[in-house]
Amino acid sequence: MRFKFPLMAIGLEVAMIVLFSLFVQYETDHNTTSHINNTMAADMDGFLKLYPLFQDVHIMIFVGIGFLMTFLKKYGFSSVGINLLIAALGLQWGTIAQGMLHSHGKKFQIGIKNMINADFSTATVLISFGAVLGKTSPIQMLIMTIIEISFFAGNEYLVGEIFKASDIGASMTIHTFGAYFGLAVAGVLYRSGLRRGHDNEESVYHSDLFAMIGTLFLWMCWPSFNSAIAETGDKQYMAIVNTYFSLAACVVTTYAFSSLVQHRGKLDMVHIQNATLAGGVAVGTCADMTIHPYGSMVIGSIAGIVSVFGYKFLTVYHGNAGSCPGFFHRNSSCWRSDYRFNSKVTHLGTATGRVLL
Repeated sequence: MRFKFPLMAIGLEVAMIVLFSLFVQYETDHNTTSHINNTMAADMDGFLKLYPLFQDVHIMIFVGIGFLMTFLKKYGFSSVGINLLIAALGLQWGTIAQGMLHSHGKKFQIGIKNMINADFSTATVLISFGAVLGKTSPIQMLIMTIIEISFFAGNEYLVGEIFKASDIGASMTIHTFGAYFGLAVAGVLYRSGLRRGHDNEESVYHSDLFAMIGTLFLWMCWPSFNSAIAETGDKQYMAIVNTYFSLAACVVTTYAFSSLVQHRGKLDMVHIQNATLAGGVAVGTCADMTIHPYGSMVIGSIAGIVSVFGYKFLTVYHGNAGSCPGFFHRNSSCWRSDYRFNSKVTHLGTATGRVLL
């Protein structure tokens, strides 16, 4: 661990620097200067208009998801710390992978939408990280980041450019893809020896409290996530409004049905942390369409109900990492591998480098 991880991390970063030198340039880099002033002004104006949305997406990636995954009592440092590592590497590789695909291997210019899409590609890996939290080392996560973003870029190009599918909030290309990729990796890492679970497969009061911080950041910034790459004007306006009301309706129904399915009407923090986000994912595919505010509220309400019932009745307990939780990962953006999963627990090495098998 002492030498393997630093060598791999440094090697990957050197590779990123080389690739950026070969393929990436500023939006204002032009061979001719006749229209450079007008072009520069227009590009910078568009950049600054979208920058607040980019900031919100960035907060979701580094703060929202990082804290959401602190639910396990022994892996708070790993959740936030490895989240930062994955995101930092992922946004660089995502920029290259997506840029080269869309430019057909030629040099491409980096703009605000490239940066937003790079964060999107990183979100895919972080969703999958929730399914293998406590099972993988930092080295394995670096490898997983490179592999998954490569597949994500190809899948996103296929869905958006070839099939021309509407997925403005990336519910299909990010949330669904990331959930099933993570479950596939968890299935590969599955060991029957831990069928009865592990003492560390649970949350405590303070870990759930920190995870709730992540939920709040994600919930507040989700309208920006769904509208960041929408066409400016009516499309972006509708994406913000529809996501806003879908999330609000989702929260109410999540609380109501969480109380309904729990013993003596108590609220379950698993539902509150995750199912309250279902509205943002569910409306993501059609957020920029004219579905009307009441339509988005119906979508959010149904998503919250389905997610709560999924956590209550279809979560896999101490068996294998089956596809049932994947369905609700997809519908509620459950960026956490529920501690009920059969887990191959490891200390990720952020403090001691020890591995607990």
